Amino acid sequence: MRATLLLLTFLTASAAVLRAEPSPEAKALADKAIAAAGGEAKLLRVFRMKERFNFGAEPADPAKASLRESIIEAPQYWWLKGKERGGEPAKYDVWAWTLVALTDAETWMETIPGVEENGKTTLALRLTGTIEPAMDLHFDPDTHRLVRFDWANDIYRFSEWREYDGAGYHAKTVMHKRKSNEPWLFHEILEIERLTEAPADLPR
Repeated sequence: MRATLLLLTFLTASAAVLRAEPSPEAKALADKAIAAAGGEAKLLRVFRMKERFNFGAEPADPAKASLRESIIEAPQYWWLKGKERGGEPAKYDVWAWTLVALTDAETWMETIPGVEENGKTTLALRLTGTIEPAMDLHFDPDTHRLVRFDWANDIYRFSEWREYDGAGYHAKTVMHKRKSNEPWLFHEILEIERLTEAPADLPR
């Protein structure tokens, strides 16, 4: 009986180790995407973000959009007006577009077929393990910049590449409903400030 338990423990541990290692193709694509965003050391991990947003598509008049300022340490924390947002799934959205999710040892990555986006067939990774349900990240085949990801019931499309302190990111996002492809939320990053750590007085 003891030998059986030891064997099961060994097999379970071995499976976990094998699962933690992505395929060479997935690892290579992740590495190229991270390099295109400035390299792992420059990824945005803790930062302050000012943005404007509105429901629907991008407004013709930016003055009609709402403004907000947040401090983010995804996927654990997102403080808005000094309050932590709890189980807000958007924390994982940020973790994905900053590409920090690709650096987590518990994130399982696999390549999947791309889709047509901006007249090109994307290069794509599916992330599981740390993100549920699975999230599909799509990268431009030439620049390796993130241009879209599909998660749960939504499609996120990115545009207007910018750089800040060595980190590259798309400033504009339009979220679409997967079934109808109708835009339901637009947001634009107006300012980003990298932080060494979140302020100690914020609730956790």
